[in-house]
Amino acid sequence: MREIVEGFLDYIGKEKRFSAHTLVAYSKDLNQFQHHITENLEITSITEVDHHDIRSWIVSILGDDKLQPTSVNRKISCLRSFYKYLVRNEIVVKNPMSKITSLKTKKKLPLFLEQSQMENLLDKMEFGDDFSGIRDKLIIELLYCTGMRRAELIGLKITDVNNPKQELKVLGKRNKERIIPLSLQTINLINEYQQVLSSHFGEVLSGELLLIDDHGKKMSDGFVYRKVNKYLRLVTTIGKKSPHVLRHTFATHMLNNGADLNAIKELLGHANLSATQVYTHNTIEKLKQIYELAHPRA
Repeated sequence: MREIVEGFLDYIGKEKRFSAHTLVAYSKDLNQFQHHITENLEITSITEVDHHDIRSWIVSILGDDKLQPTSVNRKISCLRSFYKYLVRNEIVVKNPMSKITSLKTKKKLPLFLEQSQMENLLDKMEFGDDFSGIRDKLIIELLYCTGMRRAELIGLKITDVNNPKQELKVLGKRNKERIIPLSLQTINLINEYQQVLSSHFGEVLSGELLLIDDHGKKMSDGFVYRKVNKYLRLVTTIGKKSPHVLRHTFATHMLNNGADLNAIKELLGHANLSATQVYTHNTIEKLKQIYELAHPRA
């Protein structure tokens, strides 16, 4: 049984190019599901279940774990991919997920910072002129000015920066590359960082990571989160202060300042326009505020 699960994880990792985070999450989901059918339903194999068994698991995790619908839908998506894989490889004949639908969820508007808050942070805040200070400012600058994901930032290499063309090559989900333009201000900050990087750690090889932690190692997810959270706390009181908020801020500010939705889609590396359209809701809210303030009959 374990061989089937490992084969599936290997398939979505190498062929479908799912992220490492998704692989870890799907592995946990399948282990949890297998434990449920073994302990509660006395089913010995994950290949023997039907849609009733899957529904019983969904009910159990909704009741016991008090998970949000979005988290449950992630688990449902895991099983949907898993059983699709089993059918394709003729390990099962009938797909038990065919009668399973995802839970309805409330759409939450993405949180973002005001333009003035980002200007205060990047133009007026003192980060320091040492390695850590310049590196921290570059983390904020790149996340906000490119809209890249945290994992994409961590994986950036020195050779991904094209100074003459003022461009940055980003390796996104499923190894899909995209090119993001950089402002001269961002290029100058990168150059300043590379100079202090060389003086702090010695000669840096061109194939090495662009951004590293205080010990010269690859930055962890937690390291980047703590840095972003620390600085966002200085300028905003919004509930969430994560790297992804800067991605939302990038998209919202671009849209508010007249950028085409399709262009934002390409910059963000979204596969479908529907994922980008969520930011139009923020723009509508902004227009409502302007209308209420400006129109005499509002």
